Amino acid sequence: LPGFAHWMKAQTAEEFMHAMKFYKFIFERDGRVVLQEIPAPPKEWQSPEDVFAYAYKHEQEVTSRINKLMTLARKFEDYATENFLQWFVDEQVEEEASFKAILNKLRLIKNDPQALFYLDNELAQRPLDLNLLMTQV
Repeated sequence: LPGFAHWMKAQTAEEFMHAMKFYKFIFERDGRVVLQEIPAPPKEWQSPEDVFAYAYKHEQEVTSRINKLMTLARKFEDYATENFLQWFVDEQVEEEASFKAILNKLRLIKNDPQALFYLDNELAQRPLDLNLLMTQV
């Protein structure tokens, strides 16, 4: 399913840009970025639906963590961080909706190979701008 793979590559590039936004913000505020190991996702999947269900759940977890950071920023009256995080709050609405829309389509088509083919073609149309990605490094 090359369209699904392409869509996930574009998503990976977007997530990297999000990480670099955090890195830049922390660096500009004289903070120290300490990277820790992130557990790898499963390597084998039963279906595309399983992949997107897992990814959707992950996005919900990211939303929860951003909300906790926002709560802390407000508690400590850190308005710069609150302003910074608001972009991510808004972005997570989009992220969850994007994954949920694809997940709903996968649940609707079930095991219909023709419908899966059309969805794969649809996902292949997502723009992937690696030049934009490199400007974030």
